[in-house]
Amino acid sequence: MRILHTSDWHLGKTLEGCSRLQEQEQFLEELLEISERRSVDIILIAGDVFDSPNPSAAAESLFYQTLKSLAKQGRAIVVIAGNHDNPERLMAAAPLAREHGVILLGMPKTVAQCGKYNGFEVYEAGSGYLKLAIRNEKVVILSLPYPSEKRLNEILSGQDDENLSQKAYSDRIGEIFAHLSQQYEADSINLAVSHLYVNGGLESDSERRIQLGGGLAVDAAMLPRAQYVALGHLHRPQKVSGAGVPAYYSGSPLQYSRSEVGYSKAVFLVEAVPEQPAQVEEIWLHNYKPIEVWECNSIEMAIEKCRQEQAASSWVYIDIYTERVLTQAEIKEMKSLRQDIVQIRPILNSRDECLAHNPSDFRELNLEELFKSFYRFQKQGAAPPAELTKLFLYVMEGGDEQDEAAATEDQGLE
Repeated sequence: MRILHTSDWHLGKTLEGCSRLQEQEQFLEELLEISERRSVDIILIAGDVFDSPNPSAAAESLFYQTLKSLAKQGRAIVVIAGNHDNPERLMAAAPLAREHGVILLGMPKTVAQCGKYNGFEVYEAGSGYLKLAIRNEKVVILSLPYPSEKRLNEILSGQDDENLSQKAYSDRIGEIFAHLSQQYEADSINLAVSHLYVNGGLESDSERRIQLGGGLAVDAAMLPRAQYVALGHLHRPQKVSGAGVPAYYSGSPLQYSRSEVGYSKAVFLVEAVPEQPAQVEEIWLHNYKPIEVWECNSIEMAIEKCRQEQAASSWVYIDIYTERVLTQAEIKEMKSLRQDIVQIRPILNSRDECLAHNPSDFRELNLEELFKSFYRFQKQGAAPPAELTKLFLYVMEGGDEQDEAAATEDQGLE
């Protein structure tokens, strides 16, 4: 039996406002190719299918068209909701999805519908588990979609002590898994799929934290004694340490922040037979449009690099070490030379002594000094251009700010 584990598609997610839908479509085409080439029998999608509880029509269309394509060969596809997903909205399409061999599970206690699907049969199902027959094998899958207290309809972390609060939540998740594990059978392939944060997991900037002060974190020892546990939430592909069973985060298929530049993306292929350890293989994905971080030692160097890299296809963050703030003209020049710049960040090499002022010190400053001090504070120590200071004083003295502003804008000031 071959099981493919993927998660955290975040369909509809943007990068600083830039659409990633084309890259997401490329990933899903590759996922279909992998499923067919490796003769996958079951696909587990461990939550965060969408990036928003209210996804766009384009994101939903891509999701459902992909499920239809993946299920054509009679594969069993099990999808659970993550913390980004709206469980009710995901479940709304369950009757139609069932016709194609897709099982959608929105809430922790959702019960899959028994009966014949396209290529397999769910012969038993209950709150948090399902048993299916496929390719002459029996498979038991424990399912725990994102188990927040609200979705569990339980108050678990109401302790004043943070450590006690976390332990109460972790213990409860352990109890749920222990109870569900009674459904495992010796002659079945025993799996589990969930969307949660396991203590010790390596995080990135693009994940929305699902624990407050550690309150929604689960100890690895609380995971079920399955042949394979498919997890979602963390965006770095990784094995969970301390679980005692093969438990993995498949990670997100794309780089969703600059913090994810240092590692590749993957899905996991699991080969399993009853009563034997599962064999886990990491399948690396293409980086369809990588994120790059440029560190430039001057504004001129940044502009020149934009000129040299005009034809490249990647998302770019530019960090510029400089003695002054960039002008709008320089920003426009960089963006005209190089497409897909998502952020230009000046990093000031020096900070003005005004940042060390105590609040009482400002009473001794005149209006011009106050403005310069405020500007330096906002711009990490950079001094305001003389023309901008002049404009500020002109406006404060009751001048015609529109005429002066127009003149200043022509000089490329911020």
